[in-house]
Amino acid sequence: MIVFWVVGALAVVLVLGLLFRPFLLKSSSSQVSRRQMNAAIYRDQVARLDRDRAENMLAEVDYEQAKAELQRRVIDDTSEADNTSTLQAPKKTMLAIGLALPVAAIGLYLALGSPATLEPNGPQHAATTQDMDRLVVGLAKKLESDPDNLQGWAMLARSYKMLGRNVEAEQAFERAGAFLDTDAQLLAIYADLAATNANGNFVGKPMQLIQRALKVDPENAMALWLAGTAAFRSKQFESAIRIWERLISKVEPNSEDSQMLQQSIDAAYAAIGKTAPPAAARAPKAVPNTGDTVAQAPNGASVSGQVDLDPALKMRAASSDTVMVIARVPGTRMPVAVVRANASELPLKFTLDDSLAMSPQARISAAAQVEVEARISKTGMAQPESGDLMSAVQTVKVGTKGLKLQVNKVRP
Repeated sequence: MIVFWVVGALAVVLVLGLLFRPFLLKSSSSQVSRRQMNAAIYRDQVARLDRDRAENMLAEVDYEQAKAELQRRVIDDTSEADNTSTLQAPKKTMLAIGLALPVAAIGLYLALGSPATLEPNGPQHAATTQDMDRLVVGLAKKLESDPDNLQGWAMLARSYKMLGRNVEAEQAFERAGAFLDTDAQLLAIYADLAATNANGNFVGKPMQLIQRALKVDPENAMALWLAGTAAFRSKQFESAIRIWERLISKVEPNSEDSQMLQQSIDAAYAAIGKTAPPAAARAPKAVPNTGDTVAQAPNGASVSGQVDLDPALKMRAASSDTVMVIARVPGTRMPVAVVRANASELPLKFTLDDSLAMSPQARISAAAQVEVEARISKTGMAQPESGDLMSAVQTVKVGTKGLKLQVNKVRP
């Protein structure tokens, strides 16, 4: 805070110095009285008369008459007792400005600025949803008066998406027009919005946008993910597998993205009655774990129980829907074990153990406790989607048996 005030004071001094520079640098020898100024003017006028007479531009009679008039005016002016400097520094004005400027600056900052944010431990202003709404409304009004600002429409679309206003976001992307033609990421975001607004249907506009994005950048991760999702939902499972396996080779091994992609690939293989190749066969080999956590974990550690569907939701679950039972270490998103089955098998008995691990580095036997939940999905996608049926998350110790999970909620 001290640095801020020091910098502010120096800025005020600099402004005042520039403002008063003509008076501060003027020496007493440069001061000129009104009498001296008048004499200089008359000398110039006499010289001009002499020049006009020499060039025959002024008759002799007119010359003598004009010169006599100038001499009379010189005598009149020099008879006045006026020897006051015409360029004296206005000391009172300078003092008033010197005091008023810093006072006004401080007052305006206290009224319009944020002094509290200068304190290291002071309250920091966080942008609220209302703040964002006001900014977005302002941008939208500005663009209505400048509809050819295509970059502005793209910015507005992303702002709407961030606020969850998907319909308006799609409309703004439409207005962005040709600005999107060279940006694969924006095209992919636009495609995702269009599919979301169409209740997950990729036919038509969403698929066209995905193809445009991949034409701009064939390796764009979001466009590849959407292309695989579109293929999966249209039951082109082998195409989905090819796209997702191409994408999984580009993401960090054992990352959350890698785990989600692997689950999606497993679901696509299961849909065609095949077993997916082990993830380790596609991913780089992991560095051996030199620690003793996994080595010392008890053999056969597991969590077992049963999944039931609330009778009130039975009409919302088809027999072909996918049931997933997922175990995670608390505070993480990467599953340590996943069971998949068809909804026709409900009530479903399950056992989560190391044979269901998604990664050699993340095993249920290495955890003391896990969070377990069940989910029923129409698409079998690893990522939760709107309309999925879900159970409450239960935190249990590894080794728990007889766990009861009831699917009784609908994901909004």
